[in-house]
Amino acid sequence: MKLVIFGLTVTSSWGNGHATLWRGLIRALARRGRQIDFFERDAPWYAEHRDLTQLPGASIVLYRDWDSVRAQAHAAVREADAAIVTSYCADGRAASALVCDGPALRVFYDLDTPVTLARLSAGEEAPYLPREGLGAFDLVLSYTGGRALEALEERLGARLTRPLYGHVDPDAHRPASPDARFAADLSYLGTYAADRQPMLQRLFLDVAKRRPEGRFLIGGAGYPADFPWAPNIWFAQHVAPPEHCAFFSSSGATVNVTRPDMAAMGWCPSGRLFEAAACGAPVLSDAWEGLDSFFTPGREIMVAETTEEALRALAQADLARIAQAARERALDEHTSSHRADELLRHLEAAAARAPSSARAEA
Repeated sequence: MKLVIFGLTVTSSWGNGHATLWRGLIRALARRGRQIDFFERDAPWYAEHRDLTQLPGASIVLYRDWDSVRAQAHAAVREADAAIVTSYCADGRAASALVCDGPALRVFYDLDTPVTLARLSAGEEAPYLPREGLGAFDLVLSYTGGRALEALEERLGARLTRPLYGHVDPDAHRPASPDARFAADLSYLGTYAADRQPMLQRLFLDVAKRRPEGRFLIGGAGYPADFPWAPNIWFAQHVAPPEHCAFFSSSGATVNVTRPDMAAMGWCPSGRLFEAAACGAPVLSDAWEGLDSFFTPGREIMVAETTEEALRALAQADLARIAQAARERALDEHTSSHRADELLRHLEAAAARAPSSARAEA
């Protein structure tokens, strides 16, 4: 089986959550004998922060603009069993037109569903979506489950929707020796986002204020000059994927903060949530509908909405026990291999419903 993917990026994890997810999923698919072509526009901001150039089992096609790669993309789709276009693909509309006119199973994967729906509700455009919606695709996958699946059908005409949640590659994310650079009582790893700031303020920044003797660490990109730093908060700019294990393993606990659009929709576990669990870090998370389907609050994860709740959880919880239970759950249910098997089942089910020209075979 050959898959062609038109995505945001797989070569750079800078400022996005797509790359690490695709790397784990592609490795798992390759172990199952699947061949993958990944098309990525060579954006300068990713080229400057590229942390992967080769991926076993995949052919990575970096291109300057759509015109320069159109013929190659056309040939790849003609040879593929399934072709996937993702949210925030730089040439999403052109790639969707090509895929929906080809013989392969037509798939759209929205890794940003709540953001997509929020933009449409605000009257804004989502340039990676076909103007006519998603009705031409045989299968629409969503990084977010629950009500998001219904919204994709109602708002965008998706005919068959299935969730494909985040995951972790246990070969890439596992407990590591502590690293003094990342030593912290409490850490947070994530790209800056203004809409995450209120919850980050409550669960991390205000906790740091209440614990002036503690050491706190933020890792990520895009933090503005006016970010409210404090003397006991350290900063690690763009922690590359190979350093995530050391980052999480050096923290007494780590914070997970969900973007409001995603939290409001629910069923939205981030890739970082599974990474931290696999690395053996106790996780303190905000609450959202469906969280208990991935980790059990109080046993495998700490949940808080206020600074007081966060302080109480960190003081009272058996952090070592929670960390071990979360790691076991992540390895049992949330690895890239689990998601690869789910993807193949979804493709097989979609192919059974699609016109005979769609030829995907799991």
